[in-house]
Order: sequence, then structure tokens, then C-alpha cells
Amino acid sequence: MPVFRLDERLLFPPAELADENGVIAVGGDLRPERLLLAYASGIFPWYGEDLPIIWHSPDPRMVLEADSIHISRSLRKSIRKRPYEIRLDTAFDRVIEACAATPRMDQDGTWIIDEVKDAYLQLHQLGFAHSAEAWRGDELVGGLYGVSLGAAFFGESMFARADDASKIAFVVLVEQLAAWSIDLIDCQVYTDHLARFGAEEWSREEFLAALENALEKPTRCGVWSLDV
Repeated sequence: MPVFRLDERLLFPPAELADENGVIAVGGDLRPERLLLAYASGIFPWYGEDLPIIWHSPDPRMVLEADSIHISRSLRKSIRKRPYEIRLDTAFDRVIEACAATPRMDQDGTWIIDEVKDAYLQLHQLGFAHSAEAWRGDELVGGLYGVSLGAAFFGESMFARADDASKIAFVVLVEQLAAWSIDLIDCQVYTDHLARFGAEEWSREEFLAALENALEKPTRCGVWSLDV
């Protein structure tokens, strides 16, 4: 399959045309309108410093249904101890900075470069990107961020500086998403960590069909806070 080169026009080729590595296009920009169109099309950016923007739509796609989350016995025990206060959208900038600074076993450097940080901060200010945070007193010890459209949440990255901090933030967020009927959680690609939570690999076709249905529902835009 060819890889498409984007220009200033606000469009993407159909996600089904991605190559065997899930790459669908290169170039373009990270303005909010393009990012939102990408997510609505089942596409996301993932690239590194000194590279053009690379747009992906992997097949299979790692997906978690909010009401199907699996919480291990040990993690449930940890949650019952309430070691952290979980908040939403109180420190988005600090969460994305921490995610960028966290070393990854399978990555040399980070894809969350300054251009990416600025783009997602804009989405946050517009009410589409959100963070879940684990606090120990005044210390931010874990969290994650992602983008929400309709009844879908697109997870991007997480970090932890204390035991189970990001896991607990994730569980609380997923339970809140379920309460809001935001059922489709895009985890992008397979990891053992996500599989332990019950995420499964779906075909691109299955994911895109579910996404189309999810986007028929209104977007919960603005600053989020917990109500469960």
C-alpha cells in the first residue's frame, strides 16, 4: 500500500489503506482540527524528533471496553487502601511532561516532543484532551492522558513514580468513563500491561465500525471532574 503525503488540506485517506506497519500518511501538521479529524478517522500521530509527522492506523488495534475492565486481586487490595487521591484535569501540563520524561523499555527517547506537547495542550484547552492524576499529598506520582470524542476515549501515554499510581488512576478513569457511557477505549497497540486490564486486539475493521457508532454520541467537552 502507498503511504500518503499530507499537505495543508484538512483530510486523511481512508484508514483501511494503511500499510502493513499501520502507517497511513506522513506530513501535515498537529493543529487541533487535524488531530480531531485523525482520531475520528481511527488515525493517530506517532513519531520522533527530526522526523516528519507519521500517522498510524494499526491492524490489529488494542481496545478496552470500559465495562469489561479486569482488576487483579492485588490491585483491588491496593485500591482499597486509598494510597492516592485521584483527580481529573487539574495538572494536564504536568502529566504530559512526566509522560515525556519517562523512559520506555522499547523506545530510544520519546515521541512526546515539544511539538506534540503543545498540540495536546491546545486540545486540552479546547476541552477534548484530559488527564487522570494520582496525587500523594501535593506530589503528582502518576497519571495518564488522552483524547475524548463522542463515546470514545483515545489513550495516549501514562507514567508512574510510585507503586500502582498510574494503574489506580487508570482504573478510576475507566470506571468514570463507564459511568458516562464512554465505552470505547482505544489503547492503540498491544502491551502485556493493557492485556492484563482486559484490553483485546480487534481488527481495524471492527474498531472502525465501533468508532463510527461511538462518534454518534455527544462529546463530553470541557474540564472533567470525578462524580463516581
